[in-house]
Formats: sequence, C-alpha cells, structure tokens
Amino acid sequence: MLFDRAQLVMSQLVVNFSGNERAIPAPVTVAGAIKEFDRDVLKKTLAAKVNGEDVDLNKELSATDQIISIEPITADTRDGLEVIRHSAAHLFAAALLDLFPGTKLGVGPALMDDPRYGFYYDVIAPRNLTEDDLPVIEKKMKAMAKQNLPYRREEIEKARVLDIFAERDEPLKRELIDEKAGDNASIYYIDNSEFIDFCLGPHVPHTGKLKAFKLLALSGAYWKGDAANQQMQRIYGTAFATQEELDAWTKQREEAEKRDHRKLGRELDLFSISDEFGQGLILWHPKGGIIRNEMERLLREELENRGYSFVYTPHIAKRDLWVTSGHEGNYADSMYSPTSIEDEEYRLKPMNCPFHIGIYKSSPRSYRDLPQRYSEMGTVYRAELSGTLHGIMRVRGFSVDDAHLFVRPDQVHAEVVDCLDFAIKVFETYGFDNVKFELSVRGDAENKGYLGADADWAQAEAQLASALDQRGISYDRIEGEAAFYGPKIDIKIEDAIGRVWQLGTIQLDFNLPERFELEYTAEDNLKHRPFMIHRALFGSIERFFGVLIEHYAGAFPLWLAPVQVAVLPITDRINDYALEIAGRLKGAGFRVETNTKSDKIGAKIRDAQMQKVPFMLILGDKELEEGKIAVRERKQGDIGQMSLEEFLETITQQKLARSL
Repeated sequence: MLFDRAQLVMSQLVVNFSGNERAIPAPVTVAGAIKEFDRDVLKKTLAAKVNGEDVDLNKELSATDQIISIEPITADTRDGLEVIRHSAAHLFAAALLDLFPGTKLGVGPALMDDPRYGFYYDVIAPRNLTEDDLPVIEKKMKAMAKQNLPYRREEIEKARVLDIFAERDEPLKRELIDEKAGDNASIYYIDNSEFIDFCLGPHVPHTGKLKAFKLLALSGAYWKGDAANQQMQRIYGTAFATQEELDAWTKQREEAEKRDHRKLGRELDLFSISDEFGQGLILWHPKGGIIRNEMERLLREELENRGYSFVYTPHIAKRDLWVTSGHEGNYADSMYSPTSIEDEEYRLKPMNCPFHIGIYKSSPRSYRDLPQRYSEMGTVYRAELSGTLHGIMRVRGFSVDDAHLFVRPDQVHAEVVDCLDFAIKVFETYGFDNVKFELSVRGDAENKGYLGADADWAQAEAQLASALDQRGISYDRIEGEAAFYGPKIDIKIEDAIGRVWQLGTIQLDFNLPERFELEYTAEDNLKHRPFMIHRALFGSIERFFGVLIEHYAGAFPLWLAPVQVAVLPITDRINDYALEIAGRLKGAGFRVETNTKSDKIGAKIRDAQMQKVPFMLILGDKELEEGKIAVRERKQGDIGQMSLEEFLETITQQKLARSL
C-alpha cells in the first residue's frame, strides 16, 4: 500500500519493513516500529539498518516526508554476529573496569575473519594481567550479562566528550576522539557500570542478549600498532549467538590445537623461525621446501596453460616509486624504513604491482598486445609488529603468487571468468570443495575515498558480477568494502574442520594505471588506459602452506608429501634388498627414505607413522625370497603383499592425478 506523503500529518512517518509499508505514529523507536509489523521478528532482532545505516533498536525515529526503510539485524546473520562480538568486547571492558579500577582502555573491535578469535580489547591495567585473570573476568562478565544491563548511546558535542574522558583520565581515548570525531561524537554506556566508550555502534539492547562468550588469550600490543607508542595488553575472546555454537567452536578449536602448524612444523621438520635471524622470517627446511616446490609446480602448470608470462623483479626499489604508487602515502606504516645508497633512498617492496607496471611500460602497447598477463612468486616485506605475528601465517617476509593482467575494457569479463576457473580448479585439487566468494563493491560512495568516475565503477562492478553469474557461482555482495581503486572478488576456503580462511583475490584497479600513465593504442589510433587486474590465489605461499598443514593435520597426500615411501627392512640382512627397492622407486621419480637402522620393525613403523609417510614397505625374508613387498598405508594399515610393479602402478596413478 502506498501513501500520499502530502496527506500525512507531521506526527506520522511511513516505514517500509520487508517490502511492506505502513504509517506509524511518530516519534517511535526502531524497536517500536518493528513491533508494529512483527513482534516475533523483534524478539530475534539485535539492531537494525535504517535507510542503510546500522543503528541501535532504541534509536528514535522522527516524522519525515520520506519513506524510512528498516531491515532487522538478527543473530543468525554475519552482521548480527558482529554486533554480538562488538557488544561482548564492551562487556569485557566493563567487567575489567569493575575488577581493576583505573584501567585505561584502547580499542576493542569485533573480529569477523580470524578463525581463532571473535574480538579483542587493548588495555593498560594497573598491573599486568595473566592467564589466571581471564576466568575471573569471564565470571564477572557472566554476572553482568544476567543483569540485563542496557547499552545506552549518546551523541554530544566533541568538546564535551573530550571533557568526559579527561575527567576519567583516559588520554588514549581523548587522542582517538580528537582524531576521529567530527563536531559531535557518539559514546556508549553500560548502565550500572563504570564503562564509557567512544564508539559508533550499534550494540545489543542489553547485556542479557549476550548468551555465549569466552575469553581466550592475551598478548602484547602497542597503541595504534606503533612500536614507538605505549605498550598495552591485548585480551582476545569470542562470542556467538548460542551456547551450542560456542560449544561447537570450542570443540573445533581443540581440534585446531592438535593441527597447529607451528607444532607440526617442528615435528615434521618443515620450517623454523629463530630470534637469531628475526621474528616473522621463515627458514624453509628441505622437507618444507619439497612441499613448496610441488605447490609452485601446480601453479606453474596452470599458468602456462592459461597464457601467463613469468617475470622476476627486485626486492628493493627507489623510494620515489612508492610515492608514485601511493604506498608511501597510504601504506608507509607497513613498510620498512628507507635506506640510503649514494644519496638516493630505497625501500624494500611491500607489493609487486609497481614492478609489473614497469615491465608493461617498457614497450609501447597496441590493443593487439592485450591482455598482458605477468606472474611472479614475488617475495615482499611488511613491517608487522611482533604481537601480530603468528607462526608461518602472519610473517614479515613472504612470497605472493602474484599476477597482474593488463587488459582492455572489453577483455575484463573473460579474464575474470578465467581467474575464477583457475581458483576453483586449484583449490579443488587440494581438497577444498567448499570455496566461498564475496563481491566487494563501493556501495555508498560518500566519504569513502574511492577513486574513479561513477560510470567506471558501475561498469566494473557489473563485469565482476556478470563473471560470477556466468560461472554459476553464488556470492555475497559486500557493500562499502571495495578497495579504494576498484571492486574486488575475495575468495575464501573452508578447511577440514570447518574454519573459513580468506585467501585469494581478484581486484580491478583504476588507480595505478592512472598514477603511472599506462597506455595502449586502440583501433582508433588514440591512446587509452588499460584496466589492471590484481590476481592472487594463495595470497601468501607461507600462509597457504600453514593452512595446508592444518587442513591435512600434517598428513599430506602422496603428491605433496616430502617423503612418499618409507622402505623398512625387518633385519640387517635385508638392507641390500631394501636399497635395491628404494633405488627403483627413486628411478621412477618418487621421494623415498630407507631406514637401515638396527631398530626393531615396530620402532621403524612408528617413526614413519609419526612422520606421516603415506606408504611403508615392510621387507623381510619372505619378501626377499619371493621378490615382493609388503605394503602398509598410513591410514588403512597393512594392505598386503604385492609386486613392486603393482605398487608403482598404483602410486604413479595417484601422483599424476594429484589424488587426495
């Protein structure tokens, strides 16, 4: 039903809720408006989107001559989970202030893309907190949750907000408000607690909506992530809509601890990290190097089949290059400090993009030369703080399976489709059947700092969506999460225990072609700008390797395993036969270890099993006499006796098919 706005009196407003329109007396809260439509939906609603803006349920709506659109944010959605986790972070801070008066608060965001945690809060407590404090704080949080304490938002003048935090002796909050707030600032209270925070919200209506949360760990952190600033403590936790979800996640976390890539990396002798060389810098051991070589071999095969050229670029470049690219202005905090050589400043590269642009610019390009597809396993360097480092997953030096495609506008669609096919094929080879896609678009462009004309954005977003649709891929459209230079497709995979990892990306770039004045000569003999596509599948070789270790729990499939077959003679007199068998396997292209120690066969089997070797060949007098082998598989156990030729045929098929 549609309303004539001219006939509405000023004490009413028109609300559109799930496609239904209704006139409602004003003023009314968002909760009151939802209640007019559906009381049951209101019970499940934590916050809402009003004309696209996330707001609290107690926000008051005033009469207007415009239709007000309301969408509920419920606990079973990503947005709802984010509200829960952000509210739980504030509940943590309120409990901490009650237990440790005088604590200074930093920032406390929700974490939505980290499988390990759901939120954190940076704090400076009167004394250093320990692991023993976490259960005490969590108990206090639960007590406060049971009291149904309201979250209350106020928007007041910036000067008054600064005064409030000055009275509370909160210099860090004042600094943040001074930088971030406009003329007015929003602050949140949790009633009957000492908690006040500068925050945009929204939050749950009251603490009773927080049913399932858990504090997990603590680490060091610096204010604003800058080592020159004050040191703080970061407390991690998580929260879910229900206890059942938290219990399932806790069980998953226990399984994840068994699969921890740092533990398995040591046990399987894959890689190491040492203070002697520097935190966040990975030493790949020979066995890890074998796996990496197989990972790169798969990519190289696919890249060759898809018409990519392989390029190699330096690890360092003149500082001026990073000024032109925009990294100096927008990314300097993540870059290593400049170094001077003969009165010129250089910086380690944080990304490969400008170098590939240099290759493109080295020759004039015609429309017939496009697309140009450059691929590089390029090592880059990021000045990550020590508190953010995590094994091989978050490091300071890593290699990106990087590709940059320089294309005409009419080629974007086909190239993006090929990138999608490439991603799906590669991830399915590793056994990741559940690949998720997100299309991040500009959305409301106001005050986002996005570059480029509206028409370019509309065309680029449509081409990415069209490519996804053509491939029959379902995806989530994420408003306002595009890169500043163009829209992107983010690729996520779900591992063996249900965790989702953000890996690859396909990004359209309007910015760098403009900054570097890239050109090609079109059919009209005029100069045109190419589009640039950034494409990475693993994102980081190191990070993806860590994901693989945990996905397989260290038990790599035959084609990836650093040792594919262990040859185990039962007694020393079988050693010569064992070496002969091993030699024939090596000659057929397999990675083999022969254990000729004088240990008992049970110990040899246990050792191979601990090293997660896919196949073991048990050789005794019977096998020697009959010229056969007894085969044991890592999971199935003893398979039985067969000829070496039969075994070779089986494992050769597995290897060529990259079987799982």
